[in-house]
Amino acid sequence: MPVALRTLVSPPLFLAADIRTIDRQWAAAHPVNSLMERAGAAAAELAAALASESGEPVLILAGPGNNGGDALVTARLLAGQGFRVNVVSRADPARLPPDAARAWAAWHESGGTLLADIPSTRRYSLVIDGLFGVGLQRDIDGEEARWIAQANALNCPKLALDVPSGLDSDSGRIRGCALRADQTLSFLGLKPGLLTADGPDCAGAVHLDRLGVDPASLPATSGIALTQLEKRHCLPPRAHNSHKGQFGHVGIVGGTAGMVGACLIAGRAALQQGAGSVTLGVLDERIAVDYGEPRLMLAPPENLVNAHLDVLAIGPGLGQSTRAHALLKAALEASCPLVLDADALNLLAGDPDLAETLTRRRFPTLLTPHPGEAARLLATGSSDIQARRIEAAQRLTAQYHAHVALKGAGTVIAHPGGRYALNSSGGPWLAQAGSGDRLSGMIAALLGQGMAAGDALEAAVWLHGHASR
Repeated sequence: MPVALRTLVSPPLFLAADIRTIDRQWAAAHPVNSLMERAGAAAAELAAALASESGEPVLILAGPGNNGGDALVTARLLAGQGFRVNVVSRADPARLPPDAARAWAAWHESGGTLLADIPSTRRYSLVIDGLFGVGLQRDIDGEEARWIAQANALNCPKLALDVPSGLDSDSGRIRGCALRADQTLSFLGLKPGLLTADGPDCAGAVHLDRLGVDPASLPATSGIALTQLEKRHCLPPRAHNSHKGQFGHVGIVGGTAGMVGACLIAGRAALQQGAGSVTLGVLDERIAVDYGEPRLMLAPPENLVNAHLDVLAIGPGLGQSTRAHALLKAALEASCPLVLDADALNLLAGDPDLAETLTRRRFPTLLTPHPGEAARLLATGSSDIQARRIEAAQRLTAQYHAHVALKGAGTVIAHPGGRYALNSSGGPWLAQAGSGDRLSGMIAALLGQGMAAGDALEAAVWLHGHASR
């Protein structure tokens, strides 16, 4: 039974290699019970609900591998329900994998036929994409690229089987071109590429069908989809008999001349997220009060980085002056959790001594880079970061001994030890100035109230994204 991604709680993420292992193990244990038939049945069920009531046929694109086999099973079952079906495929039946070859034969035995091309004048009630799945190893070009362009231009719903054709299921990058689906039905388990980089734009609404396979039998994975908050992401209810000192004193350093707003946004967000008290160390000494949020206290930043705090955040509007460098150096010695954002990350990237100090910290450190900042920290280009977002976040975690939130579409939250989560709650409205500053303040507030570092980072990222919808 297909279920919507948003209804699941922390579902595991499976790489292409994991899926191939599951397929092999199932085939060995169940030689006459094909997962392909189950996948086709799940796809037909969802497709029947998605097809418009125009009476036009369903267009199905079937590729040369098992994804194409899933599409052929879907075609056969839809035709059996009375749908008109046009299947387009140039796959050579002699070169199909065994299950796909059986699906091809069953389609023909049921009276089905194949078209060599998409008719240019026909309208459709639904497009089902079964060209390429998790096994794609190349950029798509030629006839398949033309088919994808034609399908994208059709004015009807589009359903991708497992992953949209052309989308790398591990990384979320587009391989040459990709189908832009309205809905994607992922089989067995979720693929990380559906949730990060170009994945959200290509996949549309994601559904999962485990095909009746017991989740306990699936291999352990290091990644999860952050779809909802778990109990570990929630602070306990506050007692009526409590006071501000129990909910953390947060310090935030930044706000050089011309960029004071970044520090104020972070401070306001920390208060809104429940911090007991927030003190700003603003570099622009003309700032004496925040009239929009007068609860914020101010102190000289040199005093604040050496104060007794529950958590310290540094970076929003910090600048990269000599003074900013000295403040970051002092902050790295703070005896509390530390959040590094914005120019703190740029300063860190340019100074190996600061980086070395960071790796020796005894208290949790959290980094929140966008792709450009991550590229500077890893001495590479932002395009390389975007092409391998999960790997980049994990490299940052290992290199700096820190929890990392690599911001962007499908923020990657990586933890020491290899665990990671992909956030599903964000959206394009977060792509504006000040969003990252607000996130820094939210993270600091949760840390200050006693939440574990990794849980605080995940919770703040999810809440930040959820609020943007």
